[in-house]
Amino acid sequence: MEYVSAASVPQPRAEAAAPSARGGGHRSLAAALFAGAVGAAVVLLASGQTWVRGNASVGGGALPLVASGGDITGVPSALAIVGLAALVAVFAVRRAGRVVVSALLTLSGVGAAATAWLGIDDSAALNERAAKVSGDAAATVGTITHTGWPYVAVVGGVLLLLAGLLALRFGAAWPAMGGRYERDGTPRPRKPRTAPDPERPEELWKALDCGEDPTRES
Repeated sequence: MEYVSAASVPQPRAEAAAPSARGGGHRSLAAALFAGAVGAAVVLLASGQTWVRGNASVGGGALPLVASGGDITGVPSALAIVGLAALVAVFAVRRAGRVVVSALLTLSGVGAAATAWLGIDDSAALNERAAKVSGDAAATVGTITHTGWPYVAVVGGVLLLLAGLLALRFGAAWPAMGGRYERDGTPRPRKPRTAPDPERPEELWKALDCGEDPTRES
C-alpha cells in the first residue's frame, strides 16, 4: 500500500493569499484616488461659492453684500491643492517617503475640514466689506444669512482625510512609478542582447538603428 506524505500535498491557502492581498490593495487604491480627487474638487468648488449674505446700511438704504469661502478663509482651498499634489506624489515615492506624503495628505484633509468648519459662522469678511463700501470703519452688516457651502467644504476635507488614512494603511502595497524598478528600488536586469547575424541584413540594419555596432562581438 502506497502512502502519500503530508509534505507532498499542495497547500492552496498560501497561494491564494497573494491574489487576495493584491485585490485588497487595488480596491484601497481606487477608493483613495476617488476620495482624494473628489474631496479636493469639492473643497475648491465650495470655497468659490457664497458662504454668507447680509445687508449693509448705506445712505439710509440697505446694500446687499455677499462673501465667498475664499473671502472668509483661503486655507481650505490651499490645503485642497496641497492634498491633491500629495495624492499624486504618493505614487512617486516609496517606503518612508510614501508614509510622509500620506501623512501630509491626511493632515491636508484635517486642516481643510477644520478651517471650513470654523468659517461656518464667520461674518468678519462681510463686515470688512461693509466698512469698505460705506466708508465707515465701524459699519456692520445686519440680517446675516449663512449658506450650506461651508458644510460642503467640510465634507470635501473629510474625503481628503479618508484618502490619507487609506494611503497610510494600505499604501505599502500600492504600485509606484517606474515599472522597471523592483520593490527594493534596484533596477531590473536587462536581457542580454545577442550579436546580430551577419548573414541576415535586417538584423544588421536593426542594430544600426539602435545605435549599436553590428561588427562588435559580444
